[in-house]
Amino acid sequence: MNKDMNESTNKGTNINTIILVLILVTVVAGGVAVVWSIRQVTQPLAATGRTVETLREQFEQAINPTPTIVPDPVSIVREVRSLSRLETAAYTIEKIITAESRQGALAFLLGDRLILVAHGQVIAGVDLEKLDENDITVNEDGSVDVVMPEAEIFVTALSSEQSYVFHRDTGVMGMNVDLETEARRVAEEEIRNAALEDGILDMAQENAETYLRHLILALGFEGVHIRVG
Repeated sequence: MNKDMNESTNKGTNINTIILVLILVTVVAGGVAVVWSIRQVTQPLAATGRTVETLREQFEQAINPTPTIVPDPVSIVREVRSLSRLETAAYTIEKIITAESRQGALAFLLGDRLILVAHGQVIAGVDLEKLDENDITVNEDGSVDVVMPEAEIFVTALSSEQSYVFHRDTGVMGMNVDLETEARRVAEEEIRNAALEDGILDMAQENAETYLRHLILALGFEGVHIRVG
């Protein structure tokens, strides 16, 4: 009798345990299903939110694009031309010039000889009046290409105050009124040649490029590329 009762009790306990396990499995499975369902709902919403934000940014970019500004180079040419002849190098040179005429056996009578101390200045630079619209190009990246004229000599002049005849030896009838004038002309040529040999044009070109580059950058451009043409 007791044995039958114990077996009945054990069977009841086993059934209860199985039922409890089934309930727990159902609850856990239901929870997993709910979580999975929530994720399936929320993930598309998050993706949709990101897509909407991306579309909004693209729309704003389309209706308000970043402007590309390319200024008219004509205004730059006018600004540069206002400088006109840009003097960028000056040399001060002193030369000793000996001039003579009718030298020989009758020099004591007809000859004329002088020594001139010539003090002069040579000025070089770039004539920006030669620039036109085709010599300046404004690029879309904000840089400027410039074709600059070659440097040239603007002025070669003797100083009247600082140049003088150091010595003159004239025959009895030998005064040559044009001798000093000719000596001064030759002195100007010699001073010019001395400046050229010393590289005044290279210095003038380099200084002009530096000045023009700073000017254009001051106008708000991003970069300047200069070549000599």
